[in-house]
Amino acid sequence: MNLEMQKFKADFFKALAHPLRIRILELLSEGDKNVNEIQTLVGSEGSAVSQQLTVLRTKNIVTGTKDGNRVIYSLRDPLIIELLQVAKQIFNNHLIDAITMLDKLSESESGDEVE
Repeated sequence: MNLEMQKFKADFFKALAHPLRIRILELLSEGDKNVNEIQTLVGSEGSAVSQQLTVLRTKNIVTGTKDGNRVIYSLRDPLIIELLQVAKQIFNNHLIDAITMLDKLSESESGDEVE
């Protein structure tokens, strides 16, 4: 893999590396929204949402289209939806592994007890 592709991937994942940006992408995966809709759904101030949307626009992850005095945001590439789903699956796999490990630890500790 060439260095340019690795740099693109690193920059791309840096752009995703914020919980509010992830939440915005999850909302946009359900359909296009304007800033006010996004603010209401995330329960955050306008400046915070606008800042995160700027990062996502700068990295070409979302697009904004003027509609009168509003800007409607949408995902630039629908594959983002799949990426978010894969990340959720990876998280669930880690969670299942952690639960399994805790169960085994709990079983071994209860087996060590003397009555």
